[in-house]
Amino acid sequence: MRPEVLQPGRCDLLRRDRARLAATPAAAPDFRVFWDNAYAVHHLTDDEAEVADILALCAEAGHPDRVFVFGSTSKITFAGAGVSFLGSSAANIAWWIGLTGKRTIGPDKTNHLRHVQFLRDADGLRAHMRKHREIIAPKFAVVDDVLTRNFADTPGVAWSKPTGGYFVTLTVPDGAAAEIVRLAKEAGLALTPAGATHPYGDDPQDAIIRLAPTFPPLAEVEKAMYGVAVCVRLALAERKTQ
Repeated sequence: MRPEVLQPGRCDLLRRDRARLAATPAAAPDFRVFWDNAYAVHHLTDDEAEVADILALCAEAGHPDRVFVFGSTSKITFAGAGVSFLGSSAANIAWWIGLTGKRTIGPDKTNHLRHVQFLRDADGLRAHMRKHREIIAPKFAVVDDVLTRNFADTPGVAWSKPTGGYFVTLTVPDGAAAEIVRLAKEAGLALTPAGATHPYGDDPQDAIIRLAPTFPPLAEVEKAMYGVAVCVRLALAERKTQ
């Protein structure tokens, strides 16, 4: 199954999917979902998207122990030197504390204090993330602009227009993603591997490419995106001649 290519207005669909995941019967009583909530505060617009509370949904569905929610300040303060978070039911947290109490002396409380003094509170966190947005939102705008200029009317080519997070999902005709990534590599462009969005890196349709525009400077993002557009056009043209 290929991931849903999300356009604005699809939040209701996501909420329904979360509710289904929370309520679906499982064959094993200890079935668990590891829920990566990495981009909870990484908004790209003034409107903060509300993410459905998967813990509450599982509890309401009669499966309070189903999910572990993970998050961190990795993409808020310092990657590899931030503060991580774990949320779950009271029973699951008790189980986890029982394990960690035997494995480690305790968390890095000095680093905890550092983060408290820097971020202060929820408003401080929002103010900090607005500074993030000032840096990365223009890069997402460039990605959308270049793709729109080149592929607005191209059958089989579509892309997400995220309101948060760090990635754009580019969908291309089946069987073309790996070739586009290969062409980009030959041109000196480093893209995430085709299939990176799928379990074990295996995209059965070979149709999804994850674009990550957040790190390079804005000018480099624009140059890179025009390079990606050329690679997509070349791959599609080669398919027509085969």
